[in-house]
Amino acid sequence: MKKTIRDIDLKNKKIIMRVDFNVPLKNGVIKDDTRIREAFPSIKYILEQKGASLILMSHLGRPDGQVKPELSLKPAADRVSELLGKKVIMLSDCIGTEVEKACASLKAGEIILLENLRFHADEDTKDKEKRSEFAKKLASLADVYVNDAFGTAHREHASTATIARFKDTAVAGFLMEKEIKYFEKLLKNPDKPFVAILGGAKVSDKIGVITNLLKIADTIVIGGGMAYTFYKALNKTIGNSLFTADDLPVSEKILKEAKEKGVDIILPVDNIATDANVKDMFADATLADKAAIKTVEDNIPDGWSGVDIGPKTVEKIKTVLKKAKTVLWNGPMGIFEIEKFANGTLEIAKTLAEIKATTVIGGGDSVAAVNKFKLADKMSHVSTGGGASLEYMEGKILPGVDLLNDK
Repeated sequence: MKKTIRDIDLKNKKIIMRVDFNVPLKNGVIKDDTRIREAFPSIKYILEQKGASLILMSHLGRPDGQVKPELSLKPAADRVSELLGKKVIMLSDCIGTEVEKACASLKAGEIILLENLRFHADEDTKDKEKRSEFAKKLASLADVYVNDAFGTAHREHASTATIARFKDTAVAGFLMEKEIKYFEKLLKNPDKPFVAILGGAKVSDKIGVITNLLKIADTIVIGGGMAYTFYKALNKTIGNSLFTADDLPVSEKILKEAKEKGVDIILPVDNIATDANVKDMFADATLADKAAIKTVEDNIPDGWSGVDIGPKTVEKIKTVLKKAKTVLWNGPMGIFEIEKFANGTLEIAKTLAEIKATTVIGGGDSVAAVNKFKLADKMSHVSTGGGASLEYMEGKILPGVDLLNDK
């Protein structure tokens, strides 16, 4: 395990902490402040330590090394001030003489937010020398480095990992600690039976995850668009359903490996199908209201597309989940963004909210789904990192975690 802010002495120290304030903005207004709220346990703990002061840093969007006022972190600074009941000093840059002066004069109990790190191309450049120079400048602003941004932990950017090379004390915040705790338990010593539910569009997006889970899980449930590539591997007809020909060989390999390892792969036994064009429905949601739908068992006929798992599949998955002790969910069961095709995803979410198992929602669209259905608070853990959680589940080493001090 990695050291956390709980394991070190923060008294009279200046702390620089990487947070994930990459929040959705519309006309300068934050539409969802979940990521800001998730950082609060660490922020409050640090500021409660005698003599401690705090410098926060984050990216927002993809400004590609250019200063873009619409991607300023000022709205985040205002929101932190509001939630904290304490003024956050917002700086106009993240490096430079003025930043150095402001951080040097920071008093105990005060808090600064640096401007968007990605206004500088060196934050996420692949040039190690330039990235290191940028990281050194950030490191020089404080005594201690804390990483509480799990969502960017899979990238070796200056502020997410490289900076730790220049600080003797580099530890995890409480959000990072929570993410590590759940994924380490899930991947190394899950309570059995362990069921993994995987959805989404393409098998290729989840190859690494499935391959790693074949070593750990007892059952893997496959839904969403990628289920139809597995249908093809089993010589079933899929009509106009989503299919990626390049993923066919790996799907066949996964089915073979699962059989050899004794892992039960559950594919849909029935599907909700529509005669409408799926891409057109995404462009114009009203087309879904006019579309014909029907429940199709097994093979999907020509001219129809699978868009959700059917009622028999829902019941089959529920039966498996009710016996589970650990469940990982990554990827929806259908096009849950469209109400007519959201039932499979909704039913899975409701079941996970009811069972007594440890339930981990592994980032991305699954998080969007449990938030949409207002069931996030019923889950054991909802990950804040889509890409990071995927790479963790693949068994990859995350630079933003790896470079922190060990206990």
